[in-house]
Amino acid sequence: MTRNADSKQEILAGIDRPLRIGTRQSPLAMAQAEMAAKAILSAHGWRPEQVELVPMIASGDKIQDRALADVGGKALWTKELDRALHDGDIDCAVHSMKDVETLRPDGFTIAAMLERADVHDRLIGADSLDALPQGAIVGSASPRRKAQLLRQRSDLDIRLIRGNVQTRLKRIAEGEFAATLLAAAGLERLDMGDIGREIPDNIMLPAPAQGAIGIETLSAAHDVRSLLKAISHTQTYRAVVAERLFLKELTADCHSPVAALATIDGVIIHLRAEILLPDGSEHVAGYSDFDSGDVTAPGRLAATLLGKAGAELQAIFGR
Repeated sequence: MTRNADSKQEILAGIDRPLRIGTRQSPLAMAQAEMAAKAILSAHGWRPEQVELVPMIASGDKIQDRALADVGGKALWTKELDRALHDGDIDCAVHSMKDVETLRPDGFTIAAMLERADVHDRLIGADSLDALPQGAIVGSASPRRKAQLLRQRSDLDIRLIRGNVQTRLKRIAEGEFAATLLAAAGLERLDMGDIGREIPDNIMLPAPAQGAIGIETLSAAHDVRSLLKAISHTQTYRAVVAERLFLKELTADCHSPVAALATIDGVIIHLRAEILLPDGSEHVAGYSDFDSGDVTAPGRLAATLLGKAGAELQAIFGR
């Protein structure tokens, strides 16, 4: 990084080279990293060469034939970036927040979140869930989506589908699957927001943190944390933290069909959530309104839902 006359900017950056932003190298991850980079450049008046994207292949991108829940869970999306952060190869890492484990390793912190995009799922391959033929094969790697689909249509045949957005769309076009579900936010970031049909969130409540991009750095990197704070969207941060606190109380993992969505109205957070059996045969939903400073309310909602659940559903969440 060329030294700037603005000493405050130098203090914020705390480095004498480009800010290195780690990212997975999938097309969607790269698009999200570009968004983070542009936000940093704009907030601090930097030139393009003052940031550098550092793409890497995540373990989750290498494994295409199995559900990640069976081979390591969400850590397969983050561990390479974690290692690069720990070793000083990058200064921060960009994540899809729904892919970040609820419990992160000590020494790491989510320093910023960009403004949240569309939280909905989009159905690709059919005009609606009702329009799918009896027994249609639907591709999904998400326990939440599978459970929600089967709750609506117990006749559907839900099979594993992996790969990036383009790969999944190709498999639909080739007729291997009748349909699949993709996050609207990801499609929009790939300039593909016009495909598919939006599923209302009263039918399919989204995954916790869906649509949110987080930027993580080392807890001890106070200069980088200060730099990133300038691009963080407060309402998104508060909403996603509430959803992740709900997950934390559930002790949910990648096998757990769970959905949550927090919205902000002034200083009040409105949190809706649901837990399901994997086959959709049991579904417990609820909501809570609470002050944004109340960090215990999401956990209380989780406890309430578990208290209403049957023994089999409770067991999924370690109770």
